[in-house]
Amino acid sequence: MSQHERKLHLNAFLAATGHHEASWRHEDTHPERGVDIQHYIELARIAERGLLDSVFLADGYWAHSGALEPFTLLAAIASVTKHIGLIATVETTYNQPFHVARKFASLDHISKGRAGWNIVTGAGPAAAHFSKEQHPVHHERYESAEEFVEIVKRLWDSWEDDAVRNDKASGVLYDDSKIHTIDWQSERYAVKGPLNIARPVQGYPVLVQAGSSETGKEFAARFAEVIFTAQLTIEEARDFYRDVKARLPRYDRTADQLQILPGLSPILADSEAEAKELEQELWRLTDHQGAIKRLSAQLGVDLSNHSLDEPLTVEGILTNEQVTGMKSRHQLIVDLIEREKPTLRQVVNKLAGARGHFTFTGTPLQLADTIELWFKTGASDGFNIMPQIYPSGLERFVEQVIPELQNRGLFRTAYEDSTLRGNLGLARPANSLLANKFNQEVV
Repeated sequence: MSQHERKLHLNAFLAATGHHEASWRHEDTHPERGVDIQHYIELARIAERGLLDSVFLADGYWAHSGALEPFTLLAAIASVTKHIGLIATVETTYNQPFHVARKFASLDHISKGRAGWNIVTGAGPAAAHFSKEQHPVHHERYESAEEFVEIVKRLWDSWEDDAVRNDKASGVLYDDSKIHTIDWQSERYAVKGPLNIARPVQGYPVLVQAGSSETGKEFAARFAEVIFTAQLTIEEARDFYRDVKARLPRYDRTADQLQILPGLSPILADSEAEAKELEQELWRLTDHQGAIKRLSAQLGVDLSNHSLDEPLTVEGILTNEQVTGMKSRHQLIVDLIEREKPTLRQVVNKLAGARGHFTFTGTPLQLADTIELWFKTGASDGFNIMPQIYPSGLERFVEQVIPELQNRGLFRTAYEDSTLRGNLGLARPANSLLANKFNQEVV
């Protein structure tokens, strides 16, 4: 596809009140709606009105997350929307392949082909919740995840597309010759199969990945069709984009088979001054002491006695090799400290906006300029939109930024397809078990 033909891909990262950590305290938000299905339905409908590719729900097993379980929530959204893709995070470390394969196949059928799986290995320790003694280290989690994903894909493939007959005349409901065991056996997993539900509408739900460590990038090059990534500068985003796309040929993949969507967390207003005023208000509402405590734990150094207005250094901070959680996010903060020599207050405020994603404060027109620059200069294939305030931030983005992107020929004016794959320009995957069966027959 030529540069002229390329279109942006946009996802809305859903949240209860917004992606600024102080958003819940702002007068325009309603934290009590964090478990209100109607709130998320309204957000999804706003995103669909803006013709966005998808909405995304993060998930994990940490305490006090306050988040609804994603399959339940997205299934409800699927019933009242028609086009918007529905992406859920599911960890591999604390799940089983059969369960995950079945749930995503179900969501894909419920939504008629709009499901996506954000594959994470589990950065937050949750071993005590799942009868495990300790949280696996980084490389072990990824090794297990690679096997996990392969099993899930084979389970989706355990039904051929025409295995469901529903032939009343002959009395044949399913063609058993087209439903197969997978007989996976290893030190980690023993899965016989087949899955107990027909192959998903899309073949596979869209595979999304969010890690940006070296291991994460290699995992993405092998499996992912969309990457959600955190990049603080356009230069870092370009480097990441080139790096990951260059890894694809070793897995017989091409650049258009993977969409890279950096996080973009905007504060929008009619004037730049008004936007900055809202930014300052959110900073005033930020719990700086709580943020410093979390940053200390993340960096492995006690910052409680560090003056807010003194520059930070990397002295004493954990090395990337010592980090067992999100290595890429840790490195992002270290790079920020080394590059900008910021004060502790500046680091806290920057991370409060979106936890290390690119933040923007200004007008819709200015944001459209920024999006166009990143898109046209090899920094992204689109963005994971993370408004700092919900729902007003998403409404303003849809009502004022989307039309500007459309006027510039950068974004669709109608959905191209009924499935998430179709709207992302991704092909429906062939059945791997059927291909192996055909090859054996030919031999």
